[in-house]
Amino acid sequence: MRPTLPGVGTAVAALVFAAVPAVAAPSPDALISEVYGGGGNSGATLKQDFVELANKGTSPIALDGYSVQYISATPGATTQWGVTPLSGSIAPGKTFLVAEAKGTGGTVDLPAPDATGSLNMSATGGTIALVNGTAALTCKTAADCAADTRIKDLVGYGTAVVREGTAAAALSNTTSASRGTGLGDTDDNSADFKAGDPSPTNSKGETPGGGTPPNPDPVPGDKRIHDIQGVTRISPLLGQKVTNVPGVVTGTRATGDRGFWIQDTVSPDNDPRTSEGIFVYTAGSAPTVAVGDNVLVSGTVAEYRPGGETGSNQTLTEIAKATTITVSTGNPVPAPVVLKNIPAGYLPAPGGSIEQLPLEPDKYGLDYLESLEGTLVQVDDARVVGPSNAFGEVWVTVNPDQNRNERGGTTYTGYDQPNSGRLKIKATPMPVSNVGDVFAGATVGAIEYTNYGGYTLAALSLGRHVSGNLQREITAPQKESELSVATYNVENLDPSDPQEKFDRLADGVTTNLRSPDVVVLEEIQDNNGAVNDGTVAADQTLQKFSDAIVAKGGPRYQWRQIDPENLKDGGEPGGNIRVGFFFNPQRVSFVDRPGGDFKTPVEVVKKNGRAALSISPGRVDPLNDAWANSRKPLAGEFKFRGRTVFIVANHFNSKGGDEAMHGRNQPPTRSSEVQRTKQATALKAFTEQIRAIDKGANVVLAGDLNDYQFSPAVKTLTGDGNLKALIETLPVSERYSYVFEGNSQTLDHLLMSKNITRFSYDVVHINSEFADQASDHDPQIVHARPSTGDANVDRIVFALEDILDCLKK
Repeated sequence: MRPTLPGVGTAVAALVFAAVPAVAAPSPDALISEVYGGGGNSGATLKQDFVELANKGTSPIALDGYSVQYISATPGATTQWGVTPLSGSIAPGKTFLVAEAKGTGGTVDLPAPDATGSLNMSATGGTIALVNGTAALTCKTAADCAADTRIKDLVGYGTAVVREGTAAAALSNTTSASRGTGLGDTDDNSADFKAGDPSPTNSKGETPGGGTPPNPDPVPGDKRIHDIQGVTRISPLLGQKVTNVPGVVTGTRATGDRGFWIQDTVSPDNDPRTSEGIFVYTAGSAPTVAVGDNVLVSGTVAEYRPGGETGSNQTLTEIAKATTITVSTGNPVPAPVVLKNIPAGYLPAPGGSIEQLPLEPDKYGLDYLESLEGTLVQVDDARVVGPSNAFGEVWVTVNPDQNRNERGGTTYTGYDQPNSGRLKIKATPMPVSNVGDVFAGATVGAIEYTNYGGYTLAALSLGRHVSGNLQREITAPQKESELSVATYNVENLDPSDPQEKFDRLADGVTTNLRSPDVVVLEEIQDNNGAVNDGTVAADQTLQKFSDAIVAKGGPRYQWRQIDPENLKDGGEPGGNIRVGFFFNPQRVSFVDRPGGDFKTPVEVVKKNGRAALSISPGRVDPLNDAWANSRKPLAGEFKFRGRTVFIVANHFNSKGGDEAMHGRNQPPTRSSEVQRTKQATALKAFTEQIRAIDKGANVVLAGDLNDYQFSPAVKTLTGDGNLKALIETLPVSERYSYVFEGNSQTLDHLLMSKNITRFSYDVVHINSEFADQASDHDPQIVHARPSTGDANVDRIVFALEDILDCLKK
């Protein structure tokens, strides 16, 4: 189901979203198209009541065994439904006229009816139902009729109690209720039916007085697909009805956003900005057309915005409330457009909306994709840059050399390098795919715009999946003289998670990280996870994780953390996520100083001429508004070989609320960045307090900063050079710990004070590039020689440690 319905203007949207009791699912074929109960009454022109049926499908609909039934507007206890049995059929795109009771007035006969009954319909209010069966209905309320599966369609008018949604307007002796030319069926009678002059038409196309349409054979209307698509992202015909738009069906979709794609093969306009393909949305009904059908489509031009009209996503131009006439079948499908090395430019950046800007497909990659919206395209030998997920989606690149990294991904290196070649592919089924895998040969489908990723190839056929045999990394062994500090976001870990998750996370710590001395943990939840009952303690979560590590052959880690105030630190409601420390007491000791709680700030004090913490562990500036609804940093004082190391665990606020990178506003507003910059400012102030007392202090900041190395937040921490972001010591293409929408990027960080000069650093890729993940983040680790506080002494101590390390080999 779509999160929102196709937008065709504010007034229509208001009707679509009205809360209504649906009686029957929207019919894909036979439905009631017009009702009139004033025949033969005083002042009436027509002598007889009638019900007109129509077939909006592409195949004939047999009516044998069906009936038209009528009940008064406010039925009483003894009121019964009247029945007119039907026979024959309705041809595609045609009507079927059912004549009912005659009056004594009127001057004009109905055209020859296709069926005749004697229902005496009210001129002003009542209910007509199209029923699969000839037994009289028994329901007398909208709710009861909603439960009767025999009802194929139903319309209540005037004061009718039985109706779909709100009843259609009250009628008169001179007005009928009829659907529009598109035969829209939203299950809201007031939206679908309008009062007007009666216009009964029988299956031969005859109208009152014996008139027949001058041209009964369907012909293309005056609009083509490129007229609908236009040269911008928003259709110039938005909200307008179009009739008999010609095209060949290139693909169909029977689940999810149901519908089909058509493409103009006869009269393209040769303007590279206007697409010759479009999606036809069939709402709750599976499409009845087939690939290769030559069709004429009528309906309303709509712009569907995935995620809702208030969001930042772009839209998908489509024909909604559609009816289709199949002119011929078995026609050749146009050759797909091959996508390869599309423009490196991403999108224009006017400082606002791009929706009304003329497309520049030769300059911007996403303009190029927009110019192919609804068009059949092909990607050859597509390399995976974002792993497959549970929704049948995978990310590939059509620009294979664009910021490629050694493991097959595409690295996000700056706000001005969003990587235009990334493309989401959606298919059912989708093979389990990791970064670096390839879909060999041709992957073919239509271009559309979807939620969570933007431009998407809706695959009709996938290339052959070939594994790239990507391996999970194992970091290098540390030396005896090195302190190893890792950071790992364990993704909402709580005791109710499967043991398998604990085991896999533990294996990552012991095998891939080689049991670091200190592990900074993010997203540790309380003892009952998302259950929102006031629980804040997380000892059971940490104990279960610690036990799993021991079971994998790792050390018996001790931990330190501070329980947050209930529901004050963001994350999953009730989960009370927090940061914490695991440490191996055989390698490093923790300096405990009492007094830490969720609201007491840790202070930096001087002891014996060196910096120390007033409480350990202690929260950094927890009452600062910068940490509202976000995790507060946790500072701990550690001892390694007699040297003090201050480690601060962090988890900055998320990117929730930011506009989509691929969205309608360019450049996108990154509203969440403001809070992270404030958080970085507060954290930086704390590190400067340490440095003011002890310029030789060892400081390590670790955790999920939820931001890039080139972001204002990280630059706030590193701008003066006193702290260095270790991710920036790697080659540019290797700077990532997370994969989002096909971009390999970094959110997690290790930063160190500049006086720590002997270190090796590694992002250990074990999760983010793989479909099968223990967490969505990769851990990272640093092996460092903490300073003694005196560079001259360091040289002597490090030289001696080097000798001892060599002797132990």
